[in-house]
Amino acid sequence: MNEVSPTRRQVLRRVADEVSAPLDEAGLDRQLAYLDLLQRWNATYNLTALRDPEQMLVQHLFDCLAVIQPLRRELPPTGCRLLDVGSGGGLPGVVIAALCPAWTVVCVDAVGKKAAFVRQAAVELKLPNLHGEHARVEALKAVPFDAIVSRAFAALPDFVRLTQHLLKPQGHWVAMKGKTPSEELGALPPDVEVFHVEQLSVPELKADRCLIWLRRRH
Repeated sequence: MNEVSPTRRQVLRRVADEVSAPLDEAGLDRQLAYLDLLQRWNATYNLTALRDPEQMLVQHLFDCLAVIQPLRRELPPTGCRLLDVGSGGGLPGVVIAALCPAWTVVCVDAVGKKAAFVRQAAVELKLPNLHGEHARVEALKAVPFDAIVSRAFAALPDFVRLTQHLLKPQGHWVAMKGKTPSEELGALPPDVEVFHVEQLSVPELKADRCLIWLRRRH
């Protein structure tokens, strides 16, 4: 008798538990609905280069779930304002907003259709704490943020330079990266310090992943 293959829902539940970002039934529903929405919009608007939903599950959802526990550890439990820069299809901003409802999450992207997708996701997934902004981040005017997150946005010196006006004095920059980017770290301005390079283990993703934590020197 053939063994029944695990459903996408079961796999998502297991991985969320493994990365210490457990999902209840409503949370599972929301993440799977987001994956479906991303896939449907992607057919028309090219939000991500990935087309296969199973690849999206691992390379997008699992990758973003892996940063939830580190963010919860370092950031205020309530009232936190987080900016996702170059958010694209809302990665990781939508995932963060869904798992951290007490935070305000703003996703900014220079491409209007991508910001529109995030706004649509906020409506369909019932996430009043999620907002999409269409702007170049260096021109964005907003109340400063506790944390600014990026995933495949820019080299670290550019990430810092383009967003420094949006970060609170005691805030954190958090960059999702693959291998530790030694050259980028060496090119950071002297008033910015790296206080943690955190290696991540993303289940089912055969690739190096890390979080680079940065802050202003005081």
